[in-house]
Order: sequence, then C-alpha cells, then structure tokens
Amino acid sequence: MDGPTGDPRGAGRYDAADERRYLAGYDPNAFAPVAVTVDVVATTIRDGVPHVLLGRRTRQPQRGRWALPGGFVRAQDGPDAPADRDLPDAALRVLTEKTPLPAELHLEQLGTYGAIARDPRMRVVSVAYMVLAPDLPDPHTGRDTAEAAWVPWTALGHGDGGRDRHELAFDHARVLADAIERARSKLEYTALATAFLPSTFTISALRGVYEAVWGRTLHAANFHRKILATPGFVEDTGELAERGGAGGGRRARLYRAGGAALLHPPLLRGAQ
Repeated sequence: MDGPTGDPRGAGRYDAADERRYLAGYDPNAFAPVAVTVDVVATTIRDGVPHVLLGRRTRQPQRGRWALPGGFVRAQDGPDAPADRDLPDAALRVLTEKTPLPAELHLEQLGTYGAIARDPRMRVVSVAYMVLAPDLPDPHTGRDTAEAAWVPWTALGHGDGGRDRHELAFDHARVLADAIERARSKLEYTALATAFLPSTFTISALRGVYEAVWGRTLHAANFHRKILATPGFVEDTGELAERGGAGGGRRARLYRAGGAALLHPPLLRGAQ
C-alpha cells in the first residue's frame, strides 16, 4: 500500500504536512451528527439507606419525568462557559450544578449507552459515571429541573421491599440498575465501601455500608474478623470513637482506609 504521498516507502510514517492538507478539505457534515452527553449516578448513604440523586425535568423531551444529573458535553468555549476539557470534567460539572461536592469523592466511568432510539432528538451517545461520597448535602434545582431529591434505591425498585415509584427519563432506569450492580459487585473485591465513609470510621460503620448496599444483615463478629484479616483494607488509627455504643459500652476503635485497591480474599455476598 502506498504511503500518504503515494510513495510506498512512506507507509506507516506520520506526515504532519499531509495531515494538514487532509484536514483543510475535511467536511464534518459528510456524516450524520452524533451528540455526546454525560449522565451521573451519584450515590450516598443517608440514615443507613442508599440514595441516588434525581431531578424532575422541566423541558422536553421527557418533561415531567425524573432523570439522573446529566447534560451535553461542551465541545468548545462559549461566552459564559468554557469547554469541558475531558469527560470526567463534564460529569463533575453537571453534578456540581445539582449539589455541592466534597473534596474527596469516588468517580469512575460506568459505561457507554448509545442505542439508536434512547433520545428522540437525535443520535445521542451518553458516557455514564458513578460517584460515591459520604453524606452529600441536599440538592438544589437548576435550569432544567423543577425538583431535585435524594431518592432511596428502594423507591426505584431496588432492594428488599423495593417498589418503583419514579418513571425515569430516557434509558436512565437501565443506567441506574447497572450502577447499583456495579457498586454491589465492587464491594466484594475492592475497598470501595470506604468511599461512603469519612476519613476515620468504625468497623460497625463499615459494616453498615455493606448492609445498606447489599440489602442484607451481616453477622457482626464474622464481619469484624474478616475485615481485620484482609491485608491493606483498613488501618488502625490508634484512636477511639468519641462515644460508646447505644447501650453505653466501651468506645470503638477508629480506622482509616488502608490503601489496598483489591481485597484478598474477597468479601463474597453469599459467604457472609
């Protein structure tokens, strides 16, 4: 095969001048337009129950339905807003429009959703992100939302006794279901549970995260033993909680995240 200038000896070589000539004649309208959005599944635990952030849409399409925080990726600088430099920046931007964010949070890409009919306006590909953080504050409404609220997973049909009371816009029900299963699975083999907690915590508080996300009660003594036997999961701070237990018992020890990314052995849901 010939190189970019017709010379077979140039095959596989980058030619900046040839690239500039190509781009000068390139027509972006030669292909059907595709828009890129970000959607964010922001999850926190309130009163021992996992909640996800939703807003009720005020604009068409899907006006009146509840939706995950999201929006179009800003492709270029505008008079009032800069371009999103990368997709994680866009995800944090749309989430910040709904709720103040703490300095420390867990952000990871969940997946990409591009079914042809997921948005009635045009072909829209969405890159979804999952955000986990402790004790996120009450949300506020924005330009496209009449209401914003932290909604329990159970009110969206997930978990024991769950009943779906919110009709979600677009394919956000699928995105949410994927995020919930991702969180539940990652608690088995990673230290993700600590993302729901402050910098120091008790083993009981850590167990509460697992019980909330998995939706089941765990044996306290067995859980405590397994956590301390898992290398790098938690570190003892040498400090005690300010108060004892509800029954007036001794104060519990405080721990911090130990820095391990993966848990060996994993904490399997069916083995607790």
